[in-house]
Amino acid sequence: MVRILSIDGGGIRGIIPAMLLAEIERRTGAPIAHLFDLVAGTSTGGIIALGLTIPKSPGAPLSSAQHFVELYEHEGRRIFSRSLSRALFTLDSFTWRKYSSAGIESVLADYFGDSRLRDAVTDVLITSYEIEHRFPFFFRSRSARTRPDYDFPAREIARATSAAPTYFEPMRISSGTNPEYYTLIDGGVFANNPAACALVEARTTSAVADYLLVSLGTGSLMRTLPLPLTKYWGALRWAKPLLDIVFDGVSATVDYQLHELMCQITSACQTYYRFQVSLDGRNQSMDDASSSNIAGLKKLAEEMIEKESDKLDELCKILSEKTTSRSQKE
Repeated sequence: MVRILSIDGGGIRGIIPAMLLAEIERRTGAPIAHLFDLVAGTSTGGIIALGLTIPKSPGAPLSSAQHFVELYEHEGRRIFSRSLSRALFTLDSFTWRKYSSAGIESVLADYFGDSRLRDAVTDVLITSYEIEHRFPFFFRSRSARTRPDYDFPAREIARATSAAPTYFEPMRISSGTNPEYYTLIDGGVFANNPAACALVEARTTSAVADYLLVSLGTGSLMRTLPLPLTKYWGALRWAKPLLDIVFDGVSATVDYQLHELMCQITSACQTYYRFQVSLDGRNQSMDDASSSNIAGLKKLAEEMIEKESDKLDELCKILSEKTTSRSQKE
């Protein structure tokens, strides 16, 4: 059985899957990188995926999921920070990107150092989108190990996958040994839930028949957009809500498709786990790093962990058995 972990995008709401992963590590007593054969992520999920599979320096221990819970708690304000003059000039991102890239790049440099994609201890798949040549771009650790032109610094990959339009400027990244470069934005524009991409990646690289797929959401949006208000909106007013709709709609659609598909390609339907919570109108923002919002998101995650405790125990038992079996073979 190939064990796949997929983590959605969602900005500061990444604290929700980070807390669930910390609980999985607590219950199994093993790091996430040892529990899964492939870890995929988009945007904030991509940052978590990279952070849990790539040591900051050669020989260093892997970061725990709790380490990334603390990232959202303590570094959220540095990532989503802007001066008063910038806030006034951007008009809440209507006229210019909402945030400077300096904050997020500083945080990523602190957390990833000089580590590179080839250093991943388990396979990683990270999504992004190339806007100059117009194609989905996938960072694959298996490619980075054999192709120098596809090996990139982890901090640059994390920056590229999280370059959400209207929030941060696109990321220009050099193409390894080639003089070419890629101009990349958030992978959420086409794969905010990268679980289907991860499943395809696993099926094209392994000959096994069974797959365990664990997909973690960052909260589904519940705030309504009433017709009496939206019928008067033009392109400028729709820009930001439309991004939320795309991200949320993609995640929900992939979840439905995988529910239907996994029963057909595996020997048992009970090999697809989706963990998701519903957000209220107060905590659906991707960039609200206030202490009150962080507390609200943590409460949602804690409630989900308690509600899904039996399912988590079932999953952790499977993961622990497979990890023990692999260790014995090695």
